Amino acid sequence: MKYIPQLDKNFKPMVLEFRKYSEAVSKTDNKPLKICVERNDGYNYIFSYNIFACPCKAEENNRMAERIAKTILWLVGGYKIYVLGDEGVYNYLKDAYTNEGLRSFDKNFMERVYENKFEVVLCDEKTFPEEKKCSLSVGGHLDGCRIGFDAGGSDRKVSAVIDGEVVYSEEVVWFPKINPDPDYHYNEILTAMKTAASKMPRVDAIGVSSAGVYVNNKIMVASLFLKVSDDDFEKKVKNMYIDVAKEMGENIPLEVANDGDVTALAGAIDLNDNCVLGIAMGTSEAVGYINDKGGLNGWLSELAFVPVDYDKDSMVDEWSGDYGCGVKYFSQDSVIKLAEYGGFKFDENLSPAEKLKVIQGLMKEGSPLARQIYEDIGTYLGYTLPYYAMFYDIKHILLLGRVTSGEGGNIVMDRANKVLAEEFPEYSFRVEMPDEKNRRVGQSIAAASLAASRK
Repeated sequence: MKYIPQLDKNFKPMVLEFRKYSEAVSKTDNKPLKICVERNDGYNYIFSYNIFACPCKAEENNRMAERIAKTILWLVGGYKIYVLGDEGVYNYLKDAYTNEGLRSFDKNFMERVYENKFEVVLCDEKTFPEEKKCSLSVGGHLDGCRIGFDAGGSDRKVSAVIDGEVVYSEEVVWFPKINPDPDYHYNEILTAMKTAASKMPRVDAIGVSSAGVYVNNKIMVASLFLKVSDDDFEKKVKNMYIDVAKEMGENIPLEVANDGDVTALAGAIDLNDNCVLGIAMGTSEAVGYINDKGGLNGWLSELAFVPVDYDKDSMVDEWSGDYGCGVKYFSQDSVIKLAEYGGFKFDENLSPAEKLKVIQGLMKEGSPLARQIYEDIGTYLGYTLPYYAMFYDIKHILLLGRVTSGEGGNIVMDRANKVLAEEFPEYSFRVEMPDEKNRRVGQSIAAASLAASRK
């Protein structure tokens, strides 16, 4: 490992740990292991690799299998894990995905999303599933008068777009994640929509980019509504975007998409190409992917919960209760974490978004600590992208989000590309960024293209 994050020297990149494990496995008796994660309509993802054959290596096999299974689960989504090749690994995963197990959060999250009981299933060659993929068309509609709304955790962004040209865009600070009143969320979203609508003669379509999981424009799970009670969520939140669209006008086409997928769509539009992995570093790590057909795979791509650091003592995500996950490496949380590792003391009364602005201000002043923070995030990214490439076919990496604003974003990009070029020459992709404006509002503009307009 040539590059080490100077403020987090215990960082153990998943890709290097997996390669080290695989090399050790190859030098002794080994056997194949297959893990399949299944989601709705039988769509699935299968990953195969070799593990130690000797039961004496069960601990190493189990730990790696748990990290790989969790990675696949949050990449593609699902409620059923099939295991072929080792009963010990099966038992370990089965115990992990229980209400009392290591991955109880993951289990309960996926049960809520897919409205199915979570299962871990032991298979033989005859019962192991065959691969089943899908590709969904997305976006690219630019005709007429459109509203694109991006519901970030720290600020909400909206764009008014006429025939593909942005006529108005704005960013407004809001506090959805700490507000338990669903009417607050509704009124903020409606205000943004009305502001954009006031800049156009009419509204032909509405597109929404928002963190979370959406089914038929309904909000199934979303961190923006963390403080809203379950009862209010069912009554007022689940159909919130549908209700707002109705208030904007009768029968206005609406399309709500995960913000990660809209990030990737923004990249595909900007680059005029496919196989784009889009990463928005903001309140969390939002990721999406446009496949070789220019569509979506139907995956969750919630890489905020995917492990990127194998170090058991790395920072724990408060929501999922797991260590080494992407949210603590590729979001404003990472900036704050590294600043504190470097000895910086924040005002305790500041919100995470305000703490990020403090570091961005120091960056403008030429602070060595601020520069080191962004270099370390770039190092994290350079060693993590090859891990993502184990699961995605990548031609382009596009960065957006408030963390990448200003000179800090350029430092992240440059360091990541340096790591890729020197440590992983087998990969041809490099990190790219849109211009400064699109880094911040590109998602809301891409969101405007999501829904087909009324004919």
